Amino acid sequence: MAQYRLSAQMIGRSSGRSATAAAAYRAGSRIVDHETGIIHDYTAKRGVMHTEIITPANTPDWMKDREQLWNAVHTVETRKNSQLARELQLSLPHELTAEQQANLVRRFVEEQCVERGMIADIAIHAPSPDPQ
Repeated sequence: MAQYRLSAQMIGRSSGRSATAAAAYRAGSRIVDHETGIIHDYTAKRGVMHTEIITPANTPDWMKDREQLWNAVHTVETRKNSQLARELQLSLPHELTAEQQANLVRRFVEEQCVERGMIADIAIHAPSPDPQ
């Protein structure tokens, strides 16, 4: 039986969080933070099944590059209380195939985020094993 879960939180400077670090971790990728010089390398992270960046129409192509995108956010949002990103975590039905899950997430973020002018950086993870 499918269970519903949705959590939302802000990634902001006031809490000491970094959008470059969060994006690298979620996507299982490597991002160099140009502001601090820190290399966030999560390429050994397992369980990342799909990543994708969806942008509104007429967005420059460079914004589909994760490192360039999140470093640009850090460059523009300089206030100590800047909100760098919104993070949405949701559970996907296990009954769906990986392709169906990706399509479901894609439709959701296009309707709820991209149509409102936001860029969505998607990372779909394999379900965690049941702790029984």
